[in-house]
Amino acid sequence: MLKPFINKQKVYVGGLSMGGMGTFEIVYRKPNLFAAAFSICGAGNPKATKEYAKTTHFWVFHGANDNVVNPRLSVKMVDGILENGGKPNFTLYGKDNHNSWDSAFAEPELLPWLFSKSKK
Repeated sequence: MLKPFINKQKVYVGGLSMGGMGTFEIVYRKPNLFAAAFSICGAGNPKATKEYAKTTHFWVFHGANDNVVNPRLSVKMVDGILENGGKPNFTLYGKDNHNSWDSAFAEPELLPWLFSKSKK
């Protein structure tokens, strides 16, 4: 339950690796809770994106050389969001391996983007 002092229009979630997978999952389970989410080297069920593609702003990050979580899994999630009417940001780092969170957290626009989002 959200506390009364929380701005319910500006609740965010993000995670990396298994946390990136968890980000897709929690947004699927609570599609009207989050204003925005980011997943770094995550994966999920592309069919589930229809539940939140139009309600949650998303930025998906992945390293093209990831040998732990296949980057195609993030591409499939982005495809799912697009197919269901969402407009996600997607960044694929050509030189990064699984630790693409280093590059993602160095993105100067990540936090301004995140904090500028309100529920759709």
